[in-house]
Amino acid sequence: MHLLLVGASHRTAPVELRERLDFCSRGLDLAVRALAERQSAAEAVVVSTCNRAELYVACEDPTSAASDLLGFFSDFHQLPTAHIEPHLYSHLDQDAARHLFRVSSGLDSLVVGEPQILGQIKDAYGVATTAQSAGPLLNKLFHWAFGVGKRVRSETALSEGAVSVSFAAVSLAKKIFGNLSGRRVLVVGAGDMGKLTAVHLRAQGVATIVITSRTLAHAQDLANEVGGTVAPWDSLQEALLEADIVITCTGATTPILSKAEVKAAMPASRTRALFLIDIAVPRDVDPRAADIEQVFLYNIDDLQAIVRENLQKRGAEIGRAEQIIEEEVQKFASWHRSRDAVPTIVALRQHFEAVRKAELERLEPKMASLSPEARARVDEITRLLVEKLLLRPTEQLKKSGDISQHADAVTRLFALDQKDRGSSER
Repeated sequence: MHLLLVGASHRTAPVELRERLDFCSRGLDLAVRALAERQSAAEAVVVSTCNRAELYVACEDPTSAASDLLGFFSDFHQLPTAHIEPHLYSHLDQDAARHLFRVSSGLDSLVVGEPQILGQIKDAYGVATTAQSAGPLLNKLFHWAFGVGKRVRSETALSEGAVSVSFAAVSLAKKIFGNLSGRRVLVVGAGDMGKLTAVHLRAQGVATIVITSRTLAHAQDLANEVGGTVAPWDSLQEALLEADIVITCTGATTPILSKAEVKAAMPASRTRALFLIDIAVPRDVDPRAADIEQVFLYNIDDLQAIVRENLQKRGAEIGRAEQIIEEEVQKFASWHRSRDAVPTIVALRQHFEAVRKAELERLEPKMASLSPEARARVDEITRLLVEKLLLRPTEQLKKSGDISQHADAVTRLFALDQKDRGSSER
């Protein structure tokens, strides 16, 4: 069974396409159930975040499955394949594992080392588990990825400092203003991204933080936590008028601020600029708002410069993290290869067990005088002897660099039943 990944990310697709490939907009559970129904996917997990949409499957025929996954992207999102295909990447077996390990460790994130991605990967796997679409291969892969992510974070300093998209947004605001003290900030959205952004802003000494969210209770909870105030959702326009910096990070599927609404926040009497930092995917702000005089609009792709700075600062840590990941990839690849030996190992054990029982039956007349306890002891001794004889060959077969060749040799040497080999679970 092969491991196949097909996906798109901030490295291959612009934000305009990524927001259309967002599986969460229609429900991640719906997406993973639909993917699991495809004949090419024996197992399936769908990962969908602000910066990536990825399909992980276990399959028998990678070439056919890759074509089918492209079709799934097209069918589910109702987009032409020609529009999607140039932006997709695919990885097979240990390359797919390497990619997921890098993602879970924060190495493939827009801001390297950001901590949120590991939780998002866990959530995606949880949805697949609930949908019963993840089987032995993907279960092992994702649990291994969780361990790799934790190891990288504990053994390196990769996640220290400016490692989240929300922090990068605040860093951009500092570059724009030079100093955020005295500035009035409006945070639109009270989820995890909004919370992180508000916390970072408070640390920079802004004058006021106003939180608004469709759920007033969520906005109030966040405002209490960061010492801010709340603006009701229906007074968003008024809050916009008072703000110097607006950071949007909602989960809306369509823009919450149109060009007209932004323009209304820039009356002729206003002399100061308005900076909009849209870190949501799909985007919260109509991109045409950037055409308004004195309005400066940045989206998540505009954070690339900050990413490059972080890459330079974390060069040594990235190298260590990559080394850890490569170690884990080799371990996973060894385990993955060993699965191919399971049918032969099962058949070999069945063969030896059959020989053991046949010999005990042949010797039955000579053991007739033995007590039940002695007969049980003979059975136990012969069983343990077989186990010891098979221990080393089993270990070596699993570690073999060419399992197929060695499995065939074992099959011929012991005349193993091919039917028995094929009936074992792989």
